[in-house]
Amino acid sequence: MAEKKSSKDKVSVNRPTTEAERATALQAALAQIEKNYGKGAVMKMDGSHQDEELQVISTGSLTLDIALGVGGLPRGRIVEIYGAESSGKTTLCLESIAQCQKAGGTCAFIDAEHAFDPIYARKLGVEVEKLLVSQPDTGEQALEICDMLVRSGGVDMVVIDSVAALVPKAEIEGDMGDSHVGLHARLMSQALRKLAGHIKKTNTLAVFINQTRMKIGVSYGNPETTTGGNALKFYASVRLNISGTTKIEKNGEAIGKETKVKVVKNKVAPPFRMAEFDILYGEGISWEGELIDLGADLDVINKSGSWFSYEGNKIGQGKDNVRQWLKDNPEIANEIAAKIRKLVSDNPSAIESISADDDDDAPDFGDDE
Repeated sequence: MAEKKSSKDKVSVNRPTTEAERATALQAALAQIEKNYGKGAVMKMDGSHQDEELQVISTGSLTLDIALGVGGLPRGRIVEIYGAESSGKTTLCLESIAQCQKAGGTCAFIDAEHAFDPIYARKLGVEVEKLLVSQPDTGEQALEICDMLVRSGGVDMVVIDSVAALVPKAEIEGDMGDSHVGLHARLMSQALRKLAGHIKKTNTLAVFINQTRMKIGVSYGNPETTTGGNALKFYASVRLNISGTTKIEKNGEAIGKETKVKVVKNKVAPPFRMAEFDILYGEGISWEGELIDLGADLDVINKSGSWFSYEGNKIGQGKDNVRQWLKDNPEIANEIAAKIRKLVSDNPSAIESISADDDDDAPDFGDDE
């Protein structure tokens, strides 16, 4: 008795010979795909599916928004912000949350480090009462909460602080000296495979804060690396390396630090641009300080010695005095910001002049633990 052929054996794979046959075969395949997987599983980018303009959320730093090339952090994408301890990673994320809330967005902060400071967040402009905060016990719990928030479609921005603190459940339940090789990396890889599609479909911005570590036994190249394996490097559309450089002092007392952010990876605009701005303790990113620096670079503000002038009128001597003058005159500060944005928008080459990377020895975090 002959064996009954399976349904797979009955499928013919003959190539259509004429254009009409090819078109008919394609339409049949598209109809079957739509039936099996829903409308929009395969689509043509014609007039009915125009490519929408990329939506962004401001970082709270005008200089960094310009360096990113699209005006902020892209929605529907994964972003990684990494750097050394106390370099300003969380501050940058809180500034971005404040900007998202000002635009009417809903934000969530997954505090895996259990170190969220609502008083500091409020100083940076975050509406803490409207912020969703979670302090999970395990890495699996943190990433599952993140996925549920993203899938709800009701959250505009999710921040995970930090990847290094996403401790696998097996590690928490085990003894202190137990070895769990590759467990953290596997956790991140599994979670990102699941998260990436949901983040895109709901147009949510997911920001992962990460820490740096030193690789042992590295004689050549940069010994620094980031935690959590290689998955986050691949899935992230934007990677920002943040570092604090010089202390800002006033009357012998440290009041802040000069901060440098390098766009290490960028899938939505040219990468390797640099942004420099001041972070003032207790205040966050100095927006007025950015206006002074960018304004002087683009000749919106005139600088002569230590004096600064705007439209022929002197506005102060020294950066601190001008910074305070701009705080006291927000209308003029907004006017200067609008002129800077217009100059950059009308003349893209201006971006290169103010955000060119002068660091040839860029840190390469291609390998990971």
